[in-house]
Amino acid sequence: MFKIKKILIAFIFLIPTIHYGQHTDEINSNRPGESMSAFAVGKTVFQVETGVFGIQESHSLSKYDANGFGFDMELRYGAFLENLEFIADIQYVNETFDYPMNTVDKSDFKQTVLGAKYLIYDPNKGYKRQVDLYSWKNNHKFNWHQVIPAVAIFAGANFTGADNPYSFSPESSISPKIVLILQNHLGDGSWVFVTNIISNYMTTDYPSLSYILTLTKGINERWSAFIENQGIKSDFYSDEVIRGGAAFLINKNMQVDASISTNFKDTPSIVYGGVGMSWRWDGHYKEVHLLTKEEEAAEKMAKKSKTTRGFKKSKKK
Repeated sequence: MFKIKKILIAFIFLIPTIHYGQHTDEINSNRPGESMSAFAVGKTVFQVETGVFGIQESHSLSKYDANGFGFDMELRYGAFLENLEFIADIQYVNETFDYPMNTVDKSDFKQTVLGAKYLIYDPNKGYKRQVDLYSWKNNHKFNWHQVIPAVAIFAGANFTGADNPYSFSPESSISPKIVLILQNHLGDGSWVFVTNIISNYMTTDYPSLSYILTLTKGINERWSAFIENQGIKSDFYSDEVIRGGAAFLINKNMQVDASISTNFKDTPSIVYGGVGMSWRWDGHYKEVHLLTKEEEAAEKMAKKSKTTRGFKKSKKK
């Protein structure tokens, strides 16, 4: 197991730290990472992100080895506002735990989360970088505007049955989940850095605080890859997980992906590997044009001028 983990860690760091730079005319998927992007899918857009994965786990103190599989699915739908989306996130797991004198099977929905995400602030809304016609240096110097992140908030709830073997607390089958989301587009725009700060299972006996850091960049028009670090802290389970993977854009509405994850401890030691796909339907979507400050000022002036001309014409009559 230890040799396998060393190979996987080396593999992850050898992957170019990249993920396809998302564009408004192409699918914007959270897969294959675990972090949540700041931007919504768009009003009337429906998106499915799903996959299957295998699990290998070993615990040095509890003396067990576990193997299993699972599937996850995230349903996203944009409604009411361009920057608002509703999310259903489910994960089903089936595992077999082999102890020295016993074997235990465990299977159920490990995660069922319903909630909504709202984009609070987009630093690029109304922003247009000025071009200096006389200075190559000014046009190519570091743009400090890209340090300002887009900011979003997710609020939802976990739903877990009392007899669920993955339940954190039988007395609290419904518990809140809140995520603060920051997203930066760096360099030429293809580098994307996403930060999630997560407060989860807040009303259970074992509330958790975690983070996810994801660095992504496009390889070319079709291929992408990413590297990600996730930290989890609670009295029930704490861990540091690293994952990486790649995705391939089949067309503007469909993407396939593969990823691998591992951690750095042996209580338990885990290895996850999975494949998946993302698909969206945007047949009713109407593109929203974001105006720059100059365009907004010009539009206000045009409306004001039109109103003034109409008032003068009616006065002459």
